[in-house]
Amino acid sequence: MNPYIGHETQISGVEEHRLVGGKGDGMRLYEATNGKGLELTLSPDRNGDITRLRYKGINMSYFSPCGYVAPAYYDKTGSNWLQSFTAGFLTTCGLQAVGTPCTDDGEELPLHGSIANQPCAHSYWDENEKEIRIHSVTKDEVIFGRKLVLARTVKISKEENTFSIQDKIENTGSKTEPMEILYHMNMGYPLLDEESEIKIPSVEVKARDAHAEEDIANWMHMEKPQGNYQERCYYHKFEGSDGKASIYQPKLNVGLEISFDASKLDGFVEWKMMGVRDYVLGLECGNCYPDGRDVMRKTGMLKFLNPGESVEYQVNIKLFEK
Repeated sequence: MNPYIGHETQISGVEEHRLVGGKGDGMRLYEATNGKGLELTLSPDRNGDITRLRYKGINMSYFSPCGYVAPAYYDKTGSNWLQSFTAGFLTTCGLQAVGTPCTDDGEELPLHGSIANQPCAHSYWDENEKEIRIHSVTKDEVIFGRKLVLARTVKISKEENTFSIQDKIENTGSKTEPMEILYHMNMGYPLLDEESEIKIPSVEVKARDAHAEEDIANWMHMEKPQGNYQERCYYHKFEGSDGKASIYQPKLNVGLEISFDASKLDGFVEWKMMGVRDYVLGLECGNCYPDGRDVMRKTGMLKFLNPGESVEYQVNIKLFEK
């Protein structure tokens, strides 16, 4: 152990805290720091998702007006998922559905699925000289229905300002199941404002709807917060497996880059929401688009897991300065 420090968490490590008051009362949080300026907050009571991200004291992510909301408040009716949408840096959407509420194959599906409102069955962390590893398992299993298990490891480097999200999703049931996932990553002020520089080296960009199509030429340009702003979504395609997206704030000289295997996570969404207090840029990789599972089935983009089958995904995040 370093002879210059007292407690092992003086420089880096993980501390567990609980929230007091409001809808988040009693929720557990893991506060992780790598000792080089990277700080993450993870929520084991909400699928181990990442609720806050800071780099050298600067906030990088968006935190929704609803704040922390415990799983007990989750309402799957229609779009009521939004009442629990803390956002943070990462909200995982899935596993039974992503996007628009719909009915598919006789099953009524809520907005963005239910995994983000499930507490981890268990979670823990360990570390060595090179990295911190936070492990969790979330079970999305019901009687007479889907039986999907998400095993997650978030690896945080102590040597550089990077971290990765490594997921393994397994079908533990006896029938083939549809499986959708979207890594809903949300950039916020002050990393995000009208001067932020957005780079997504895609080979194809399509607007989600007619409203987004009207301004598709400006998909990479951010704006000041506007009242009554209607969201715009753009779907990006990459060549091969090299999926990347980045945001850089020149006023602060800080940026963030996301990289992933675009051959496996083949549906990338840019969510441009420039509203007052609803001011967020989503850079979201997934294995589908958020148009509803019924639409993905019709387009042939819906993925399936056979009994006992599993799939692995990895998303890498790098914080940088120029």
